[in-house]
Amino acid sequence: MVTVLAVLVVASAVQASSFRTSSIQTSKTQTNSVQKPSTNTASNGISTPAVSSNPTIPNYERVPGVAGKLSSVGSDTLANLMTFWSQEFKTLYPQVGFQIQASGSSTAPPALIEGTATIGPMSRALKPSEIRDFINVHGYPPTVLKVAMDAIAIFVDRRNPLQGMTLENVDAIFSQTLYCGAEKQISRWSQLGVDESGYRSPIRLYGRNSVSGTYGLFKVTALCDGDFKNTVNEQPGSASVVLSVASGTGAIGYAAYGYKTAGVRALALGETMDSLIPLSIDTVRDETYPFARFLYLVVNKKPGEPLPTLEREFIRYILSQQGQNQVIRDGYFPIREDVLLRQRRLLGN
Repeated sequence: MVTVLAVLVVASAVQASSFRTSSIQTSKTQTNSVQKPSTNTASNGISTPAVSSNPTIPNYERVPGVAGKLSSVGSDTLANLMTFWSQEFKTLYPQVGFQIQASGSSTAPPALIEGTATIGPMSRALKPSEIRDFINVHGYPPTVLKVAMDAIAIFVDRRNPLQGMTLENVDAIFSQTLYCGAEKQISRWSQLGVDESGYRSPIRLYGRNSVSGTYGLFKVTALCDGDFKNTVNEQPGSASVVLSVASGTGAIGYAAYGYKTAGVRALALGETMDSLIPLSIDTVRDETYPFARFLYLVVNKKPGEPLPTLEREFIRYILSQQGQNQVIRDGYFPIREDVLLRQRRLLGN
């Protein structure tokens, strides 16, 4: 039994806060579930190749002497994925316990600095100030590992006829500062060419709260570091954003793509309407989709020393065929093989 404080991607539970406790039953079938055929259909509906079909990615093999407790504090975006990883790792090592708190990427660096967490999941890169604070306490920088890929999607309800929009439009919809070059704000669907019944009221906006890495990254990349409109309804998790958009007509929201449901669609985005880029496994992994991003685990690793056995083996498992197939299972995208092998080398001395 693994006690997990996390946000699970379950439609009936998304109204809860981004911090919740659940009991997770593990079984031997969890370990076998990642040995899948050559293609998988992830929870977001995209068919992706199973990582086990690529012989360059190492298979994880159990080693003796792994026991203890791992504490994770950080990203809501990674909450469900951390749950999947911990479930399967627990089947390999029954003497390992997990505590996972998913209250936002901004909570990871302080927890690592203070020693209240051994792993810090983050959906954005560390800020210079966070690295500086860590160095001030420990005398060396934290180790940052890329463990999966995701994208910030612009979601509309599935009935919305709009297929895509420009990056200037995104800024004009969500921002009050218009730093990305738009001449005026967009507040109605008719300004985007949508004039059907149900879309004649003002656009309803949904997004993440300020402790979220998704919020911070979207602010920088989509708003050109501008300010959000005060009409954006901030939600505690990406699942809540998706539910809000899906449950009514005329809403739009930004959230982690891994939380996509059948009730919403992700819009294609581009510099112009003639160069729209759809959100797909290829456009995310080659980073041509504008809001593609890596997902990270941050750890406290002393220079010249290996990680403690438990932390090292958990991350080795994540950066293996089994771990990356769990990424696909959760609706995210496995990192490229060359990137994965570089991350594994960071675990050495």
